[in-house]
Amino acid sequence: MNRELSMEFVRVTEAAAIACGRSVGYGDKNGADQLAVDAMRKMFDTVNISGTVVIGEGELDEAPMLYIGEKVGAGGPEVDIAVDPVEGTNLVAKGQPGAIAVIAIAPKGCLLHAPDMYMDKIAVGPRAKGCIDINASVQENLSRVAKALERNISDLTVVVLDRPRHQQIMDDIRRAGARIQLITDGDVNPIVNAGIEGTGVHMYIGKGGAPEGVLAAAAIKCLGGDMQAKLAPENDAEVARCLKMGIGDINKVLTLDDMVKGDDCMFTATAITECNLLRGLNYFGGGVRTHTVSMRYLTGTVRFVDAVHSFDRKDIEIKV
Repeated sequence: MNRELSMEFVRVTEAAAIACGRSVGYGDKNGADQLAVDAMRKMFDTVNISGTVVIGEGELDEAPMLYIGEKVGAGGPEVDIAVDPVEGTNLVAKGQPGAIAVIAIAPKGCLLHAPDMYMDKIAVGPRAKGCIDINASVQENLSRVAKALERNISDLTVVVLDRPRHQQIMDDIRRAGARIQLITDGDVNPIVNAGIEGTGVHMYIGKGGAPEGVLAAAAIKCLGGDMQAKLAPENDAEVARCLKMGIGDINKVLTLDDMVKGDDCMFTATAITECNLLRGLNYFGGGVRTHTVSMRYLTGTVRFVDAVHSFDRKDIEIKV
């Protein structure tokens, strides 16, 4: 993929974030998501790619735009696209931190077509690469990561989604002596935090959405970290969905290279509300300031793009 595309993808997530930004705190998560979807889809049409959405808003009969299989772009290299126009719709509706507009891009055939179901995940940063095992106990994983980071387990912070299904994991983390940072929604952002030194997050563990897992895997691969996952279908229909999407072994431990193949991928996220790494949208008279992270695996580059947008010079749709 051409490196110049990375800035075009920044424009895509910026547009999605700006479009829904004025709806923060209004309690309408579906309305906010639709605004972001419309803006992201429109901006993709200006990018010189021949893209196929492999992770999106749902199947054709579930989503009018950015549905799985939809073709986007103005023509160019063939790529797979994973999108989440608003990762954390509840966070936007409630005016809480942690909401982002996010995409991952890889050459055609390189992103796992993850079905819309749960996935068990564990993720760490570069210094703990090769130390995690999703089939091992929480204690063992924490011990290995602490050794790699030259820390005590008591110095580690683990992010976990605050759900009843994670009670055993939380008990095991605390019994081992590590700290927990509970989040209410959206696990892409905290997994990215686990992959970057200095965020205060050392590991993510737990069960969340499989599509979000592939998005997070793209970021972790770009960052040089490590992640493992296992699909967690809850019924026969979900097992059948896995098989239909070409996933033959439901119990397989998925590595980064299973979820994001090849030697090139890009990840871009723009903050909607305040995040650990990114500042939320800041509106002012006549414009808005955005903060975006852009990563590329091939070069190992991580850029933070701080941009000011003037409404009188751009075709930007916002909800007032």
